[in-house]
Amino acid sequence: MSVSNLSDSQQRAVNDLFRRIAPVADELGELFAARGHELALVGGSVRDVFLGRIGNDLDLTTDAAPERVLEIVKDWADAIWTIGIDFGTVGVRKGGRLLEITTYRSESYDPASRKPEVAYGDTLEGDLARRDFAVNAMAVRLPGHEFVDPYGGLPDLAAKVLRTPGTPEQSFDDDPLRMLRAARFASQLGFTVAPEAIAAMRAMAGRIEIVSAERIRDELDKLIGGAWPRQGLTMLVDTGLAAHVLPELPKLRLEIDEHHRHKDVYEHTLIVLEQAIALETSGPDRVLRWAALLHDIGKPKTRRNEPGGRVSFHHHEVVGAQMAKKRMAELKFPKDVVSDVSRLVELHLRFHGYGTGEWTDSAVRRYVRDGGHLLERLHKLTRADCTTRNKRKAAALSQTYDQLEERIARLAEEEELAKIRPELDGNEIQEILGIPPGPMIGQAYKHMLEIRMDEGLIGKEAAREALLKWASTHDLP
Repeated sequence: MSVSNLSDSQQRAVNDLFRRIAPVADELGELFAARGHELALVGGSVRDVFLGRIGNDLDLTTDAAPERVLEIVKDWADAIWTIGIDFGTVGVRKGGRLLEITTYRSESYDPASRKPEVAYGDTLEGDLARRDFAVNAMAVRLPGHEFVDPYGGLPDLAAKVLRTPGTPEQSFDDDPLRMLRAARFASQLGFTVAPEAIAAMRAMAGRIEIVSAERIRDELDKLIGGAWPRQGLTMLVDTGLAAHVLPELPKLRLEIDEHHRHKDVYEHTLIVLEQAIALETSGPDRVLRWAALLHDIGKPKTRRNEPGGRVSFHHHEVVGAQMAKKRMAELKFPKDVVSDVSRLVELHLRFHGYGTGEWTDSAVRRYVRDGGHLLERLHKLTRADCTTRNKRKAAALSQTYDQLEERIARLAEEEELAKIRPELDGNEIQEILGIPPGPMIGQAYKHMLEIRMDEGLIGKEAAREALLKWASTHDLP
């Protein structure tokens, strides 16, 4: 398909792209052509043009080997990096544009290896054939701006469907991670996946286990950060992929018998995730979204049938926090993300002890202190966790949490809750007690912190008296 086959609106999109990225793209295309090599804009960079999205990062492909690419761009680029050169990719910065130039290639996995084997190709059409989906197998040759679409990516884009350029079985066998990418693109773009690809995903789900935890993590993270994560997550569960990469999710589909009724935990979880997303104020919040997805994963392990047809899940938040920490660590998430998500899972039920406002100021202080830097996320997760269809109950819960937030705000204004410290610091405690640094100072500090939490600000003199009273019951060094 050449550029003349595009509709007027598609032609305008391509023209607009080159108005924005020229002269960078054309200069580079001319540079490669002068040295006898092909160059084309490819993949997501082309797809996004027709979706009305143009970023600063450009993906290009060429018949030149990586070492030859380095020779061609060395005097043209402002910066070059070679971290991906073993996979045929050279990174380039020119002005404000970041470009990745990849040699025509094909990837496949050895059944016993987690790393793809890279083989270089010699034609653009051959390179496009190895792409994951037809919507990512479109290209624009440089510098002539010829549009190339051998696998019908543009019609698929219009239909919002994901198909593989060749058979899905061959595509997923070459790179099993593409099965997760299908779910990820469903989440990010709102696309459906062709029935034959879904069937292949079901049949080949176990093949995903050959892929490294880091690559799986990256796809799951992008999926949950998408605009429609429910679509991607349900696809993982329905095809059996989730059982291999996030087994806690399908396990939430607990059986419901006629004698012991409880809320559908799987559906509840997806609703909580959507409601948490609706509360975001500045773009996708990965910690909040993961906490919403994992907040109830402790329920299957803690489920108990109680007298009268009730079902209980005692301490599922504690068990769930441990499970969340284990799963995210196995997926190689950064330690701070693992810690934050598991802490939110652990705290997500704390509000329900508030009742109709019976907490003392001391209890509110502890809630704030336990929430720490996660307090705003805890507010959002707690509100999102209300999925009852009983409008009166939902309104009552929301009103009660409003009241708790008002109390937190009032106390924060009075006491700077986020910075709660004892009124006597370590040096002052040492001076008053007349003892050197050591474990006893730590114990005294902890005691003074408890007083601060329980009684609020009592003044330096009263704090000094409280410290001396405590000291009178302890053997000081």
